[in-house]
Amino acid sequence: MASTQFFFFAILAILAPSILAKEIKVGDDKGWTINFDYQAWAKGKEFVVSEKLVFIYPQGDHNVIKVDGSGFQQCVASANAETLTTENDVINLTSTGKKWYICGVSKHCESGNQKLAITVAAESSSSPPLA
Repeated sequence: MASTQFFFFAILAILAPSILAKEIKVGDDKGWTINFDYQAWAKGKEFVVSEKLVFIYPQGDHNVIKVDGSGFQQCVASANAETLTTENDVINLTSTGKKWYICGVSKHCESGNQKLAITVAAESSSSPPLA
């Protein structure tokens, strides 16, 4: 019996971070679209390893491409960049540092300001304060 409980809690400890991972809807109710200030939206928000970014948009209207800082500034994706097109794209934040995302459809990045830059912080090892 004790070994069964240990096994259960070991599995729970492994799965808990992914089950409890916070999902952040990019752009909130606006979603992933043109003519929206994603830098203002991201300002003051904390993005942490293990969280998930969710890009929601009408399929075919937009996409999401992870780029580097230069690609972000120039609105250009490298030839081997992965393009997400599901209309409900989920990106797991698995490492710390700067992350950049653009829309590669038409001139949405250049003219429509459809691009997002964030800084991802490490997970906090402390528990949140009790109310």
